[in-house]
Amino acid sequence: MQVKEVSQRDHKNRLWVAVLAPGEEVKQALLDFAGRENIPAASFVALGAFSTRNHRVFRMGAKEIQADTHRAASRVIALAGDVVRNEKNEPDLHAHTVLGLPDGTTRGGHLLEGYVRPTLEVTITETPGYLIRRKRADLGIALIDVG
Repeated sequence: MQVKEVSQRDHKNRLWVAVLAPGEEVKQALLDFAGRENIPAASFVALGAFSTRNHRVFRMGAKEIQADTHRAASRVIALAGDVVRNEKNEPDLHAHTVLGLPDGTTRGGHLLEGYVRPTLEVTITETPGYLIRRKRADLGIALIDVG
């Protein structure tokens, strides 16, 4: 992953542009980056393509997760998410994506993993303040707790 900080010196929140290389797994690359840069919270958006991806759809009423793995190339039409600390004070990534498939259809969901091919261009914006993601027993998922 190539990364360049593009924020102004007097800017309070850092801003980066990252370009991931073929074969890199996007979630792990972004988590590693957040750990190295000691980023307490950030949001990101990205465009590019995956060779393989795995995402899931959460069925709220049933509190169940439906996995969807696709081993063919797909265009990343939209990838948006955040990185905040979890209850163990580790970077925790939450991302949703819309992918364009070779047959012209789209798939969307919660990104579990995505392997870049040929590239993924990511804009990362540090969020002011400290946020934490906590497990919500009533929903069966972890959400940002702003309290």
